[in-house]
Amino acid sequence: MVSNPTHGGRRLYQLVVEKMLVMLDSGEYPVGSRLPSERELSERFDVSRPSIREAIIALEVMGRVIVKTGSGVYVTERPDVLPSGQEFSPFELTEARILFEGEAAALAATMITDEQLNQLRAAYHEMVRENEEGNLTSEVADRKFHEVIAQATHNRVLIHTICSLWDIQEHDPEIVAVHKSVCKKNGQKRLAEHLAILKALEKHDTQAARQAMRRHFGRTIDALHEASEARAVEVVRREVSERRKRFSIERLDD
Repeated sequence: MVSNPTHGGRRLYQLVVEKMLVMLDSGEYPVGSRLPSERELSERFDVSRPSIREAIIALEVMGRVIVKTGSGVYVTERPDVLPSGQEFSPFELTEARILFEGEAAALAATMITDEQLNQLRAAYHEMVRENEEGNLTSEVADRKFHEVIAQATHNRVLIHTICSLWDIQEHDPEIVAVHKSVCKKNGQKRLAEHLAILKALEKHDTQAARQAMRRHFGRTIDALHEASEARAVEVVRREVSERRKRFSIERLDD
């Protein structure tokens, strides 16, 4: 696992990723072009080469670059994003993630490489560090963990779909709020769920990987139901309150 220093409570490589995304989005390096070497990028962003390597891994998981062994790192076409998350309910989104990511975990269990397992372990340990620092709601390492599993399927349709579902989730206020509430309730439970997925993939156990991933999303579904029920209760409470004001002895006596 690569040690990665922090800056202002954030991992350095995360800051590098943000700067490199700006670099890519600006067109400085068009699709198909090769990025500068690790040494050059290290000097440009004033960070260590391990931080650059971590940033490259994150960008590869995001589908923004591809690493060609012995050749270099190349810019890929930006993945399309599915329509706005507001076109889907949080329940639909979570159900889709259960279906797609459950099966992706099962497929990944049969194909995941040692290098990808190392990336998965690094993402998990990063989540542990975030928990220790009190940052229970960060999705950086969480998304990295799930996208490494998607990459391990070696199926571009699954990779694209799962990344797109994450994009939708990150822009849907309701699902973001529910996700944060679930993480805040029990950070250790969240870690335990991810560790169970990791252990199943390390054992290349298809069924265990599928079940662990599905169980992981179970708390989100429960939280969505709780939030939905709470909103329904509040609506009824407001209606009753308005009805009391409308039909009251005090009002008739005025």
